[in-house]
Amino acid sequence: MIYSLYPVFKDYLWGGTRLRDEYGKKSDLEKVAESWELSCHKDGISSIGLAGMDASKPVPLTEFIRIRGKAAVLGTRPAAFSSFPVMIKLIDAHDNLSVQVHPDDRYAMRVEGSVGKTEMWYIVDCEEGAELLYGFDHPVTAEEVRQAALDNTLPDLCNHVPVHKGDVFWINAGTLHAIGKGIVIAEIQQNSNLTYRLYDYGRTDKDGKPRELHLDKALDVLRFERPARMGPIGHPEQHNGYTRTLLGSCHYFTVFGIDLHSEYTGNATPLSFHCLTVTEGSMVIENEGQLVEAKKGESYFIPAGAGVYTLKGRGNVLITTV
Repeated sequence: MIYSLYPVFKDYLWGGTRLRDEYGKKSDLEKVAESWELSCHKDGISSIGLAGMDASKPVPLTEFIRIRGKAAVLGTRPAAFSSFPVMIKLIDAHDNLSVQVHPDDRYAMRVEGSVGKTEMWYIVDCEEGAELLYGFDHPVTAEEVRQAALDNTLPDLCNHVPVHKGDVFWINAGTLHAIGKGIVIAEIQQNSNLTYRLYDYGRTDKDGKPRELHLDKALDVLRFERPARMGPIGHPEQHNGYTRTLLGSCHYFTVFGIDLHSEYTGNATPLSFHCLTVTEGSMVIENEGQLVEAKKGESYFIPAGAGVYTLKGRGNVLITTV
């Protein structure tokens, strides 16, 4: 069976309107900074409903899993985790995001009582000249980073990377990073909402107060070097009807990029669910006679054990499994 995912929206001050205007997100928020496509996190739980049915009757994903059974819905690999292991977001950075870092599991569990956060970015679209910050461009010390954060020169220490549509970045816990303005990304990450801000361009919140920084914790977890991992970890595999690339993989999730020319066949085995996020174009998803038209910006959930499914059309889709 094929299920539609109904996201939770966030209106952070750096967000824009592209997710609503170009990617079909239905939200009354003035800014749609983030669309949490697949989430069981307490800060925003997405909903799920049988694709093609009444969209007014979706249920929270956590409730769906509870009713149907963890292993039956998610698969044996995700079911082995104590909590849902992955979160998928679409992010519209109309303005620069803060310069930040995430803790690893060990630090996060000890200090915050939560899992840490490693993530992968896929550049869905970007304006000409857009860039992001990705680690440091030379060796630095903790004291240099602290002073630069306080005197508003931290971006001068950072590794500035121009981005292009289709680029992939792996953000290990401990990596300094910041999404730059003019970028739409798909973020596949651990099921965590922990972020330590190092620098925020002197911005204030809606009450006029400076946004909180977390310098001590950030410096505790920060890796003081340039990251080594840019680009997908696999090479493009050319097939009749599609090109498949392994974009990234870790203990918590695996992501394939499918450049669909005509037809692709996937298989949701009992090991894991498949989450499909369409980033460009349109296609028809078919499983056991169920046909669903999928458009840019939409995400679909295929439970573990659903078996063979096909995609027919032209476009790009991210397939996330555990």
